[in-house]
Amino acid sequence: MQDKRAAPRWRLKQSEQRALLILGDLIAGYLALLVALYFWAAGDAWLQFSLEFLKTRPDTWFYFLPILWIILLVDTYDVNKAGNMQLTMRGVGVATIAAIFLYLIVYFAMPPLTLPRRGVAFFIIFVVIFTLIWRYVYVRSFQAASRSRRALIIGAGKAGSTLVNVIADKNPPPFNLIGLIDDDPEKLGSTIRDYEVLGDHTQLFDIIDQRGITDLILAISGPINHGMFQNLLMAQEQGLDISTMQEVYESLLGRVPINLLDSEWVIRSFVSHTPNGGFYRLFKRLMDLAISLVGLVFLVGLFPIIAVIILIDSGKPVIYSQERLGRGGVPYRIYKFRTMKTTTDMEIEALVTATNDPRVTRIGKFLRKVHLDELPQVINVLMGDMSWVGPRSERSELVEIFQKVVPFYRARMLVKPGVTGWAQINQPYAETVEETAIKLEYDLYYIEHANILMDITILLRTFGAVLGFKGR
Repeated sequence: MQDKRAAPRWRLKQSEQRALLILGDLIAGYLALLVALYFWAAGDAWLQFSLEFLKTRPDTWFYFLPILWIILLVDTYDVNKAGNMQLTMRGVGVATIAAIFLYLIVYFAMPPLTLPRRGVAFFIIFVVIFTLIWRYVYVRSFQAASRSRRALIIGAGKAGSTLVNVIADKNPPPFNLIGLIDDDPEKLGSTIRDYEVLGDHTQLFDIIDQRGITDLILAISGPINHGMFQNLLMAQEQGLDISTMQEVYESLLGRVPINLLDSEWVIRSFVSHTPNGGFYRLFKRLMDLAISLVGLVFLVGLFPIIAVIILIDSGKPVIYSQERLGRGGVPYRIYKFRTMKTTTDMEIEALVTATNDPRVTRIGKFLRKVHLDELPQVINVLMGDMSWVGPRSERSELVEIFQKVVPFYRARMLVKPGVTGWAQINQPYAETVEETAIKLEYDLYYIEHANILMDITILLRTFGAVLGFKGR
């Protein structure tokens, strides 16, 4: 029978796709730099566009603008989001706003006539145009590659069903899901979200050949049938890509499936190796201190204004503190601007906060929208109780409740709590146990995968949330 598989030899791994994205953006950045220099030089009556102009007019830092652009685009290097043009345009838009904002800060902080305003303006215009052109090409290529991948899920139980739902809800789809197989005879012929259980392990190679399967996803949480195990090994030898349900779940959602994991996963993922190694933790602390020094300037500058407005709006106190649990469950006091009508409301706030909460003051609504209520936590970061990036800290009462009903909840205390975090930017608020479990999935994913690039991504996305008034 004719093999209908269409596995392209050029198909890239996610890390390779991310590297390709960065390379394309870097090329777009330096093309934009070249065009910006040309138009900048066109207005120079003496040198025009010449080697002498390139040597004498632009400062050295000007040639590093494409690198800064890559940093601002860091949120768009999520491979799954990068395949969606709408999300890509939103990410480029946020990066553009951030670039303009940073330039304005430098412009007003530097002495007059020290910045190449025309050159920077041309760079921003053309780097946005060239980046969008490149990303459009990438999205079209991504969609073509996705259509060529034909996946079969091995296992139609709880893990397989969960993964089907995840894949069915993704737009654009990461690949073509053809169906499932399972050795349970009662599941044969049944459907999950319109995807059929096509057979058992004895029919695996017939299904591969007939359906043109290129990828197998192992979603069996219990013991694997010996015959199934042998067939999976043979399929891999024949060139099919095999991945686990957890790997696919994490790559598509950016979180771990806590309801499908056992305690051995925590041992393997966290206890058997130190979360976030020594060098990363040192670099992270240095980054925390550097950002905190800038934050301290804003706190000192804005404190009198915010304090007066709070006093006029709702009286004392201006600053509210509350005991939270930090790394290892060690208690500490967190500081915030008071945004609710009374300190009693603020006590309850950590337990239950509703949308359009009537307890929030008029100025409190604004402070929450732009996250300025969190600004006093600069002090917590300087003291070492918190980091700028990490899981949200919680009160001991909440921890006692959640660790009884949410699997692995205590594991989030393996690292310092953060002012912002992976969970906060992906699911900012949780009002139910189910939503709290989802936030924990994000927290554990962060603890497992945390690195400096990821921290920078979180900080930039938080900056975008501030600009978008997405607080509550």
